[in-house]
Amino acid sequence: MPATSKTDDLDLSPNARRAADLLLAAHPDVKFTSGRRGVADQARAMAGNVVKKRKWILNTYKDTPQRKALQKWVDDHPEAKTQAAIATGLASVMNDWSDTQKARLSKHFSGQAFDVQPVAGAAGAAIKTTIRALPKLNNFLEKEGGLVRWHADFG
Repeated sequence: MPATSKTDDLDLSPNARRAADLLLAAHPDVKFTSGRRGVADQARAMAGNVVKKRKWILNTYKDTPQRKALQKWVDDHPEAKTQAAIATGLASVMNDWSDTQKARLSKHFSGQAFDVQPVAGAAGAAIKTTIRALPKLNNFLEKEGGLVRWHADFG
């Protein structure tokens, strides 16, 4: 998904949508890089990070059977080096997952999470302060698996 300032493009749950709208009202220049994801979008997003760090999944997600299955696929396929090849493999693992299994991995599947394009300096600090004060915020990450990624998820 290309970066957007339109919360309509994110297909968020009501709590996440309200938070995104509040963030955008406070910071009109903020760019969202992700909202609700299906399996293909989740696999593509993860694969882009795995290309940079093969243990990114292990270092990013909570210890669940889903994380283990995805990391096992990466470990078992060292020949998969491109984002496309890794995305195809990760999607093959997730394709048959139930909504409950997906929820154990990521709130993006249910639209309860969005990602924001990181911003440096004082403007970035102000955006992060606003995110931390958003209603129903469960978690705000500035890094995922050692890579700078701003991720907020909501209850």
